[in-house]
Amino acid sequence: MNEMQIENALNKFKQLLIEQDARNQKIKSTKEFKDFKSLDKIVIGVCGGDGIGPVITNEAANVLKFILKDDVDSGKVVFKYIDGLTIENRAKVMKAIPDDVMEELKACDVILKGPTTTPQQGDGLPNIESANVAMRKALDLFANVRPVKIPEENIDWTFFRENTEGAYAVGSKGVDVDGELAFDFVVTTTEGTERIAKLAYEYARNNKKDRVSIITKANIIKTTDGKFLNLCKNVAKDYPEITTDEWYIDITTAKLIDKKRRTDFKVFVLPNLYGDIITDEAAEFQGGVGTAGSANIGKQYAMFEAIHGSAPRMVKEGRGQYADPCSMLRAAVLLLSHIGYQAEADKLERALDICMIEEKKLVITGRDTGCTCEEFGNYVMDTLKTL
Repeated sequence: MNEMQIENALNKFKQLLIEQDARNQKIKSTKEFKDFKSLDKIVIGVCGGDGIGPVITNEAANVLKFILKDDVDSGKVVFKYIDGLTIENRAKVMKAIPDDVMEELKACDVILKGPTTTPQQGDGLPNIESANVAMRKALDLFANVRPVKIPEENIDWTFFRENTEGAYAVGSKGVDVDGELAFDFVVTTTEGTERIAKLAYEYARNNKKDRVSIITKANIIKTTDGKFLNLCKNVAKDYPEITTDEWYIDITTAKLIDKKRRTDFKVFVLPNLYGDIITDEAAEFQGGVGTAGSANIGKQYAMFEAIHGSAPRMVKEGRGQYADPCSMLRAAVLLLSHIGYQAEADKLERALDICMIEEKKLVITGRDTGCTCEEFGNYVMDTLKTL
């Protein structure tokens, strides 16, 4: 390593510090959440993404239109379809989200978003940031909320994953110093941590959950994880009726499969990378990532999505029409709840429980041995008519 290589690395880190300080100042300036009850019109953006994304997202939008028919007909709820998040389009302009697509997204109140392909080292695609990460940062969607419920096993978990910081905030901005030594970075701010902690504790209080578990690796990642842990514990002081405990991420993953201990967990609050990993593990208890949706919530915008990828192989093999829409339909439940349609959210959740767990008149296999995405969507809408 020579002096020029060291200087170049220092300059890159300096620029990163400047960018993150500006982001920190910006997130501190937005105080209030959007009040959907005061809006004359709610705009739902439908952004299909790529791979199987458009198939499952459009089907979820069809179900939403069905359940919101009266307000769609009156103009209270408007659906806005947004193209342009395919990997081909993003690679063409060398941006995680093209500028024109971003402007369309910002014109919506909430977004129903399909999975998008993220380039990785060695796949021949340009090194552009994840569209998900870029959207979360641009719209300041700081809370990723993922519920997992299995009543027969007494599992009722809700994960509050910090969504805009941690390892993912600058995951594409590491430094390869000299071809042998490389660094990536983790970011934790006071505002970013306090607001996710407050949201988790408010949810616990409002939904009568008596435990919040703070998940870190603060014994090893002492500065950033230690800061996250201490700030969450400080927020916990305002919620004395709620039991707070702290766990390291490695033992947490083990305890989720411990039948004696896992039912103790209720609400989790955790940094970005750990939340991404452990919520995929948790989804397996419910039937896999194809059954789970997630909410990405900010103070002014919110985005709802599946937690799985874009499955380009299915499309390449001509099986896209057999994609499973259940993850997007679960995300639609969260969307309805967020915009103030709780009764409709409960109704859709009940219909999904019937179709996915209880009756299972139609089975999705991802191939022509099962039903198509559209057929399953129709099954859900037919079930809604009976509720």
